[in-house]
Amino acid sequence: MRTLTYFVAVSLDGFVCAPDGSFDFFPSGSEYDENTDFHLNEYPELVPTSVRAGLGLDTPNRHFDTMLQGRGSYQVALDQAMTSPYGHMREYVFSRTLPADIDPNVTVVATDPRTKVRELKAQESELDVCLVGGPTLAGTLLPEIDELLIKRYPVIVGAGKPLFAGATFDPTLFARVKSDVYANGSDYTLFRRHESSSV
Repeated sequence: MRTLTYFVAVSLDGFVCAPDGSFDFFPSGSEYDENTDFHLNEYPELVPTSVRAGLGLDTPNRHFDTMLQGRGSYQVALDQAMTSPYGHMREYVFSRTLPADIDPNVTVVATDPRTKVRELKAQESELDVCLVGGPTLAGTLLPEIDELLIKRYPVIVGAGKPLFAGATFDPTLFARVKSDVYANGSDYTLFRRHESSSV
């Protein structure tokens, strides 16, 4: 059985984007180059295809071969005239409004996300499934999420969309697997669902 990992950037107060969906408040610049190096070396498949080309990155996928996005997250790519932002993986976008033929590499799913994710996790593959961004989709898929890969930045935003938007109250234990902490105050932390996940 494959695992589903939710990869997302988050503020110290638990928001992944502003109320309007923007996320340009996350700090960047040369002091965050270490974060970029970690991303490129450890999770190269999470670098969008267009950026990979610019970096000359041609590294095989290490962890995932399937990418999931919600409609809002996918819109970021559409706004940049990209219909297949992760063309080096199989892409699934959950939407009831997008046309089914938007891109040959993209499968638009208009049915129940949990059912589709269970099908994907049951497929035979050496690599796993990743959900990027998308707090609303993450809230729906929380019961199916096995791991969290959180890129946390040292910024407080006060309001916005939380890590799991619209999720029901259901305390679930995750164990920290590892953290990579940087002098700039940010960190990448991998959490895995605890075997006994209920609190």
